[in-house]
Amino acid sequence: MTAAVQAGAVPATQASHVYDRLREDLLTGRLAPSRKLQMRFLIEMYQTGQTPLREALNRLVSDGLVDVREQRGFYVRDISRAELAELTKTRCWVESLALRESMAASTAQWEEQLLLAQHRLSRAPRSLNQTEFEDNPEWERLHRIFHRMLIGNCQSQSLVAFCGQLADRLYRYRRLSIRKAFPSRHVGAEHLAIATAVMSGHGDEAVALLTAHYQKIADVILQDEGIFPELRGERRPGG
Repeated sequence: MTAAVQAGAVPATQASHVYDRLREDLLTGRLAPSRKLQMRFLIEMYQTGQTPLREALNRLVSDGLVDVREQRGFYVRDISRAELAELTKTRCWVESLALRESMAASTAQWEEQLLLAQHRLSRAPRSLNQTEFEDNPEWERLHRIFHRMLIGNCQSQSLVAFCGQLADRLYRYRRLSIRKAFPSRHVGAEHLAIATAVMSGHGDEAVALLTAHYQKIADVILQDEGIFPELRGERRPGG
C-alpha cells in the first residue's frame, strides 16, 4: 500500500468513526434538538480533527439529523409535530409497499428468519427495571432487526435504505418521548399480530396492522407536552 493511500485512509476512518458516534448521540437525544454544534466543543468531545468532523457533519445533514445554516454553522435538527406527522405518514406509505413486495417474494428462509426475529424480540424485556422505565439496548437492537426483516425481502436495497433513514429520524422522536410512550403500549402483541398476518399471507391485514403500529406511537408522542411544550398553551382553558 502506498504512503498516499495510507495517508488518505486515516481521515476516512476517523470521519466514519466520528459519524457513528455523532449519529448515536443525535438519535438518543444526548445532543438536544436545536443545539448549535460548535466545532471546538465537538473536536474536544470526539477527539478528532476539523476535516473528519466536517465530513461526518455533512453526512448527517444528508441523513436529515443535522441542519447547516448559512454563516451560522451546524445545528441539531429541530423537532416539530408537523415533521413527526409527515415522517410517520411517509414511513407508512413506503413500508406498506416494501412489506407487500417482501410478502410477494416470500421464501421459506425469509419466513423462518422473520419468525425467529419476532420470537427473540418477544423474549427481551422492554425495560430493565419493572418499577420504572430503564431502556434495554438489547430490545432496541432486536426491535430494529424485526422491522428490518419485515421489509428486507422486497428485492430493493434502495427502498430498504430509505425506510431505514425514516426509521432513524422517527427513532429520535421516540427516544425523546420514551417515558410517556412506554406505559401506554403493548408492543409485543402488536409485533405478534403483524408477524402472524404476514405468515398467513394476509397482505391487507399485515399492512393495516403495521401502519396502525406506527400511528399509535406517533399519536402518543404528538400529545407529549414534555417535548412539545406548546401543547400546554393549546390546552389552557380559554387559550
